[in-house]
Amino acid sequence: MTVIAGKNCRLNLWRRGFTNAGMTIDAPAVSEIAHTIQLAVAPVFLLAGIGGFINVIAGRLNRVVDRSRLIETLHPASSGDEHARHVWELRLLDRRIALASNAIFLCVASALAVCVVVTLLFVSELANLKYATSVSLLFVLAMILLAAGLVLFLIETRVAVHGIRIREDLLERDRRGRFRFLTR
Repeated sequence: MTVIAGKNCRLNLWRRGFTNAGMTIDAPAVSEIAHTIQLAVAPVFLLAGIGGFINVIAGRLNRVVDRSRLIETLHPASSGDEHARHVWELRLLDRRIALASNAIFLCVASALAVCVVVTLLFVSELANLKYATSVSLLFVLAMILLAAGLVLFLIETRVAVHGIRIREDLLERDRRGRFRFLTR
């Protein structure tokens, strides 16, 4: 086997049974691979951020599921206004579960698209292929998926805030709207 050094190295492959297969492969120089690694670092940091965000959403989803299971156990024994509040909260929790689950799905899809971007960066460099348009479009797709996941997370937090409002009858306000324990 002979190796010729240079920017576009050519390796002559020797195969068993043949003195020279006559096949050549263009191999990138180390500096080109180093440049490709530098380009791939930013998407890898993006992957770390997406992973952290997925962890936050999964934690919220876990708490919502736990709350829904608690309300489900209280629901059959309730009646009247309490029953209506349980049904209202279960509906709200069901919506939050759907929003959080969809946000996780979109963020995981975004992370997968980023993984494909990193893979295409290396493959296109090593095989000397022109995937610049594909890489660009996949990165844009990854950003759109991530943005959609963030929007669903924003909606889920707004729904959560709506659900944790304290009922007016429990606040014990006077006629002026002030809390009774603050007035003397």
